[in-house]
Amino acid sequence: MTYDDVHESEQLILVDAADREVGYLGKGACHDGPGVLHRAFSLLIFNSNGELLLQQRAPGKRLWPMYWSNSVCSHPRRAETLEAAIHRRLQQELGISAPLQFLFKFQYEAQFAAEGSERELCSVYIGRSDDPVHSDPQEVQAWRWVSPQALEEEMAGAGMEMFTPWFRLEWARIWRDHRAAVLALT
Repeated sequence: MTYDDVHESEQLILVDAADREVGYLGKGACHDGPGVLHRAFSLLIFNSNGELLLQQRAPGKRLWPMYWSNSVCSHPRRAETLEAAIHRRLQQELGISAPLQFLFKFQYEAQFAAEGSERELCSVYIGRSDDPVHSDPQEVQAWRWVSPQALEEEMAGAGMEMFTPWFRLEWARIWRDHRAAVLALT
């Protein structure tokens, strides 16, 4: 079984709009066609300089390969808490750890051509870490630290299409409604 086969068959948690569990389905099936609503998370890691760690998704990703996105985004597995899943994926993808702070939840849908879609109820967290990054090349093509101001300029320019749709949505809300929490991390 290949790396992708294992990940596509992971059992994700299906939820209703109130984030109540309603069943389980393999990751691949959750992202087929218009998608099935499932629980997800996004984590944004900042360093002591106030810079955000962005990752460019690996070219082998089924959805939005080579797009820039938040530090880590993924799904809890069946019977796994959000916090356990976030710490697991942070370590797997970037080789770092950080304390977490919950900000908000949001639901979105986004279609990626004929490849599939995201249909998620996403919990957004922030954290701070100055650990050295050791990224997994099967997950992360590249990574970089960026100041919120530079990110705002990038997202307002012609390159905004190279950011994942969920990251564009959550960053706008974070910078508008949760700026004080972000600035308190530095």
